[in-house]
Amino acid sequence: MTTRVPADPLAGLVTALRAGTDAEVRFDAGSRGAYSTDGSNYRQVPLGVVVPRTVEAGARAVELCARFDVPVLSRGGGTSLAGQTTNAAVVIDWSKHCDALVSVDPAARTCVVEPGIVLDELNRLLAGHRLQFGPKPSTHSHCALGGMIGNNSCGASAQAYGKTVDNVRRLEVLTYDGLRMWVGPTSRAERARIAAGGGRRAELYDGLDRIVAEYLADIRHGYPKIPRRVSGYNLDSLIPENGLDVAKALVGSEGTLVTVLHAELDLVPVPPYESLLVLGYDDICRAADDVPHLLEHCSPGQLEALDGRMAQLMREEHAYLDSLRALPEADSWLLVQFTGDSQDDVDGQAHALLQAIGRSEKDSSVAFSDDPGREHKMLRAREAGLGVTARPPDDRETWEGWEDSAVPPERLGEYLRGLKGLFEEFGYDHPSLYGHFGQGCVHTRIPFGMKTADGVADFRRFLERAADLVASYGGSLSGEHGDGQARGELLTRMFGERLVGAFGELKALFDPGNRMNPGKVVDPQPVDGQLRLGAEWRPATHDTHFGYPEDGHSFTRAVLRCVGIGNCRGLHGDVMCPSYRATREEEHSTRGRARLLFEMLDGHPDSAIEDGWRSTEVRDALDLCLACKGCKSDCPTGVDMATYKAEFLAHHYAGRPRPAAHYSMGWLPVWARLAEHAPGLANSALHAPGLGGFGKRLAGVDGARRPPVFAERSFVRWWRALGTGQPDPADPATVVLWPDTFSNHFHPSAAMSAVRVLEDAGFRVAVPDTPVCCGLTWISTGQLATAKRVLRRALRVMRPYLEAGTPVIGLEPSCTAVLRSDAPELLPGDQDVQRLARQTRTFAEQLVHHAPTGWQPPFLARQATVQTHCHQHAIMKFDADRELMRRARLDADVLDEGCCGLAGNFGFERGHHEVSMAVGELGVLPAVRAAAPGSLVLADGFSCRTQIEQGGTGRRALHLAEALALALDGPLPSDRPERLARRPADPSGTARWAATAVAGTLAATAALGAVRRLRRP
Repeated sequence: MTTRVPADPLAGLVTALRAGTDAEVRFDAGSRGAYSTDGSNYRQVPLGVVVPRTVEAGARAVELCARFDVPVLSRGGGTSLAGQTTNAAVVIDWSKHCDALVSVDPAARTCVVEPGIVLDELNRLLAGHRLQFGPKPSTHSHCALGGMIGNNSCGASAQAYGKTVDNVRRLEVLTYDGLRMWVGPTSRAERARIAAGGGRRAELYDGLDRIVAEYLADIRHGYPKIPRRVSGYNLDSLIPENGLDVAKALVGSEGTLVTVLHAELDLVPVPPYESLLVLGYDDICRAADDVPHLLEHCSPGQLEALDGRMAQLMREEHAYLDSLRALPEADSWLLVQFTGDSQDDVDGQAHALLQAIGRSEKDSSVAFSDDPGREHKMLRAREAGLGVTARPPDDRETWEGWEDSAVPPERLGEYLRGLKGLFEEFGYDHPSLYGHFGQGCVHTRIPFGMKTADGVADFRRFLERAADLVASYGGSLSGEHGDGQARGELLTRMFGERLVGAFGELKALFDPGNRMNPGKVVDPQPVDGQLRLGAEWRPATHDTHFGYPEDGHSFTRAVLRCVGIGNCRGLHGDVMCPSYRATREEEHSTRGRARLLFEMLDGHPDSAIEDGWRSTEVRDALDLCLACKGCKSDCPTGVDMATYKAEFLAHHYAGRPRPAAHYSMGWLPVWARLAEHAPGLANSALHAPGLGGFGKRLAGVDGARRPPVFAERSFVRWWRALGTGQPDPADPATVVLWPDTFSNHFHPSAAMSAVRVLEDAGFRVAVPDTPVCCGLTWISTGQLATAKRVLRRALRVMRPYLEAGTPVIGLEPSCTAVLRSDAPELLPGDQDVQRLARQTRTFAEQLVHHAPTGWQPPFLARQATVQTHCHQHAIMKFDADRELMRRARLDADVLDEGCCGLAGNFGFERGHHEVSMAVGELGVLPAVRAAAPGSLVLADGFSCRTQIEQGGTGRRALHLAEALALALDGPLPSDRPERLARRPADPSGTARWAATAVAGTLAATAALGAVRRLRRP
C-alpha cells in the first residue's frame, strides 16, 4: 500500500531537487491537479512533478527521491488505461525534454532512444532510412517509447511485428537504490563476469537465478501461450531457453521495478506496398469464428475487427462517415492488411485469400483496396474505437476496466459469446466489440455505474467474473494495456498464487522498499479503489451561462468528456492543441486543462484545487488556451475547451475587475463603431510613437504587436452610399450579408467582394440597417452576460429575415461559428437564435449548394496556399470551400499545419506574443513563406490574415471572396496577386508624430492646470 510522505521531508526534497537537478520542479497545485489521473478510471493526486531537461537530470531526480524515501512514478504520454501513470508519488515526466533519437544503425536495424520520444516522431526521424519501430498503438501520435516499454504496448501492427517486448534489444535502467546498468540477453560468460564483479548488480542477477530456479515449472506451464499475453511480469523472458533476457523481463513492468533511461530498439523496414481486404459478416462473433480459418491461408500485417455497434455510433455521432462508406455491406467487419515488396505481391496475397475462403471481390460483403488513401480511411474507422465508444449519443457513459482481454485466436468466437452473456447478465446493454482479432485481443468500453455504490459493486463483480471467464479460455486479463490498478488485484485468477508470489519476489529484489510506482501489479490497490469518480464523488452543482445541451445541461458532464485519450498531445496534423505544441506542457494541453476543471468541481476532498471558480491555477492553465475550438472537432470525445474557458472566465471575474485586455479587445465592436467617425485620428493615435506604446500598455496589448488599421470607410457606410435599397426578405434570391466587426471596420474589401460575387451568382444582397454583432469578443473574454444582451439585440434586428427564412451569409469564420454553435448554447431556449443558427451559411456553402444552376465562379487558374480558420475547421468544415476553389480552377494546397497562432484577441494580449508566434512558426508561417510568388495566399479569417501579414512572411492573405472578385475583372498579375486587394494603409509618419505631439500638448496643459490649482490658497 502507498504510504503518506510527511510534509517536512517533502519540503526538503523540493529544495534538493531545485538545487541539485537540471529540471523543472513543480509541486504547485496546478501541476499536481493536471497529473492527477491518466486515461483510466483511477485518480491519485501526485506529490509533485519533475520535468527533467536531460536524462542525467532525471536520474539525479530519482536519486534525490530515494534519499528522502519518496515514491517515484515515471510518465510518458500519460495514456495508460489501467491506472499505471497515476499515483501519490513524484511524477517524472520525460516527454517534454528527454525525447532524443540518440543514434541509428541502419545496417543493424537498431536505434537508441530517450524515454520521452513520441512514436510518430521516432518513425518520422527514421523515415529517411526506410525503417520504423514495428508496434504501433492507436495512440501513436502522442505515446512515448518509455510508456510503450512500461506497458509492453502493441497496436494493430503487432500482428506482423509482435509486442514491444519483441522489439527491445537492450535497456539502460536505474534502480531506486542507485544501480545504473545496461541490461539485455545474458550469456553464460557475461553472467560469470557479473558474478565475479560482485556488488548490487551481482545480487540482482543471483536473485533472478534464484526466482527462475524456484518457479521454472510454474513459468513454463503457467503462462498462456498466446500472442497477446501482456498481464504479469515477463518471468518467461528469464528462463534458460529465452536467454536470461533481463531487458525483456523488465518490459511491461509499469515502472514498478526500474526507471528506464535509454532503450536500444530493433527496427523493421517500412513496407513499400500495402493492400487491404475488408470482409463483412452478419455478427461479430461469426467474424471472430472465421479468424483461425483466415490465418490458415495468409500471414497478414494486420487483422482487425469492428462491429455494427461501433458503426452505429459513428453514424449517430456523424464521425468517420467517409470510413464507413468505404466498408462493404455487413454488420461486422474483419480488416486484413497485406504488406509486400511489390503491388503484385500484396494484391496477389489478398486474391489468394479470397480464393481460399470461397469469396470474391465482387461480393457485396467484400471490399478490396490497394489505394493507400482509401486504406487509410478504412483503417481510421477501426483506430477511432476508443473515442467513438467513450461518449455514445444515448448519454450512457462508458468506461475502461475490461477493455483489452485476450484469448487464443482459435477460441475467440466462444469467448465473445461468453462475454456477451456477462454483459446481458449485468445489464450492460450492447457494448461495442472490436480489436486486434488476428491475435485474439478484444477492445470494448462498458457502461459501468461508476457514480453509485451499487454500480461500483457491480463493476467489481463483473471484473472478477470476466477474469475467471478469460482464464477459463487460456487467455490474458490484458492483451495490450497492462495491469496497473485495473487488473493487478485479479492476477491470481489468471496466474495462481505461486506465480503471483514470484512477481512479489521480483518486485522485492529490484525495489525492496516499494517506492517504484507502488500499488500496481504487486500488492496492488483494489480495482474499485482510488476511482476518478466512485460512490463518494460529490461535485458541486453550478449555474452556468452556456446551456451544454449535448451534456445534459451540465457543466460537470461536459468536463467529464475528457477521458484522457491524449490526442491533444499530438504534434502534427489537425488543429488541437496549439498551446501544447508550442509549450509541450501537460497543463497547456486540452487534457491537462480538463483535468484541472475536474479538480475544480470539488468532488474529492483531496483535490489540489481548493477555491473553485476563483482558482488562479485553473485561470493560469486556461490563459494560454487560444480558444481555437480545435478540440471540439479533433478530440475524439468532443471536448470544447473554448466554451469551458469562456464559462470559467465569466465566473472567475464575476463582481471584480478584469484584465485590461477584456475591456479593450473584449469591447472591440464598440470601439470600432466609435472609431468609424474618425478612423484616421484613431489610426494615428494607435500607431503614434510613445502614445501608441502607452495605449498598448493601458489596453493590455503586447508591445510587440502592431494594432490593426481601421478602414477609411466601413463596409456598411459603403453599402449605404450605394443606395440600392433592401430586397424583400421573402424573395428566394435574397441573402443577408452579416457585417461582422472585422469585415466591416478593418477589411471591408472582403465584404465588398462578397457582394460582387454573390450578385454575379444571381443573389440579391441585403445588409441590416442597424448594427448587429454576434458577441464573439465578449464570449472569448468570458463576458457572457454582455454577449447575451448583444445577441438578443442582433436577433431583434434580424427578426424579419429570420421569419422569412432568408439565408444569412457569414464571411468571418469565427463570427459564423458563433452564430451556428455558441449562440444557441448561450440562448438555448430562444427560437430566433435556433432559426439564425439554421439559416447561417458560409460564403462558399451558399455558392456551392444554392447558386442557380449553370453559374460558375470566375476562373483563377493558379496555385493557392490556403489556411483554414480553426473555428471553421471545428464547426462549419471546409468541404464547400474546397469545392468552390476546385470550380474556380484553383490548385489549392489546404494547409494541415494547425492554428496560425493569433486566434482573435489571444495573440494581441500582453504575455501571449511569444506563444502566438511559436504556434505560427510550427507550420503556417513557414508554409506561407514557401509559397510561390505567383500563387495566392488565402485565409478567410481576419486573425489568420493578420498573423500572416505580421509574421514576417512578406505576403498578404486574401479572403476567398476577394480572390474571386478580382478574377471577375480579368487575369491576376503573375507576381504577388494580393497587391490588387484594397487594404487600409498605415498612417503616415507625419500623422503619427502629430498625434504624439497633440497628446503631449494636452498632457502638458492638463499638468500645468493641475499645478496651478494646487498653488491656489
